Amino acid sequence: MATIGTAFTLQDLARRQDPNGKIDKIVELLSKTNPILDDMMFVEGNDGSSYKTTVRTGLPAGTWRKLNYGVQSEKSTTAQVTDACGMLETYSEVDKALADMSGEKGSFLLSEAQAFLEGMNQTMGTALFYGDSTQNKEQIMGLAPRYNAYGSDKTKTSYNVIHASGAGDDNTSLWLVVWGYGTVHGIYPKGSKAGISQKDLGEVTKTLTDGSMLQVYRSHYKWDMGLTVRDWRYVVRIANIDVSELASAGESTYAGNNLINSMVKAIHKIPNMRMGRPAFYCNRTVSTALDLLANNRSTLALKVEEVDGQPIVKFRGIPVREVDAILDAETLVSAAG
Repeated sequence: MATIGTAFTLQDLARRQDPNGKIDKIVELLSKTNPILDDMMFVEGNDGSSYKTTVRTGLPAGTWRKLNYGVQSEKSTTAQVTDACGMLETYSEVDKALADMSGEKGSFLLSEAQAFLEGMNQTMGTALFYGDSTQNKEQIMGLAPRYNAYGSDKTKTSYNVIHASGAGDDNTSLWLVVWGYGTVHGIYPKGSKAGISQKDLGEVTKTLTDGSMLQVYRSHYKWDMGLTVRDWRYVVRIANIDVSELASAGESTYAGNNLINSMVKAIHKIPNMRMGRPAFYCNRTVSTALDLLANNRSTLALKVEEVDGQPIVKFRGIPVREVDAILDAETLVSAAG
């Protein structure tokens, strides 16, 4: 799998850090229910459980010089930003007798833990988009609080929010993210294993609510992860997509064209696609509409390709990933003040 700079996907890190394959299998399970992990790059924190980065906020313009005249010196402007990891944990417990009868205890325990892992995955997926550490200090800072208004000022994040003309409270968003070491990436605490760990706590006695006791095998799952946006220009949010209009996007010229035009605009807001790994992210509603448009051949830019035996919708060669964590009932994103 290709890497950008010194950033790796969670699967890359798991393969490097866990030679017995245990964490690798867990990450594979997570990726199946949260496809954003197939693209998202990760970097080890440089400040304990946080990642401190310097963000460039202004560039020197240069000065046209005449012969025999000098120019004034200039400098770029920067700001330091610190993003922290959130700690997500859960325990799974399986009846000892049931696991012992399976014949392969390790595989059985992992299969029984899938519900716990999927729940963690949904929680983390939601936090990647909607987590707001200013409101809940335990959570990570997601994308939506960073891109929460649209505007025309090219020096602010609001410039990378496209208003898709929706109204009311039945809106959703489509995101374009270019993952890379210098653009946007996930973080995990310094010294930890790929941001996710599993510990077998062995056999323990569990007391049930009626006072009876049961021997169980207990496992602890811990996922420490954060998100840092090193260059805000490499994330674009198409906000205020009207969900009710998308219900007929396969046949409706307005709804289909509005969505496609917004995706074209999003691509042109990215300074350089070669800076990382680009991907679109949307929920099932938007994904269905795009699939219908592709099947109806409404636009040549939208195609369905087979990748590893699975049909993948691509827009101008950029994959469109379906992420259930993106809501169908987002509040209206307003213009920047």
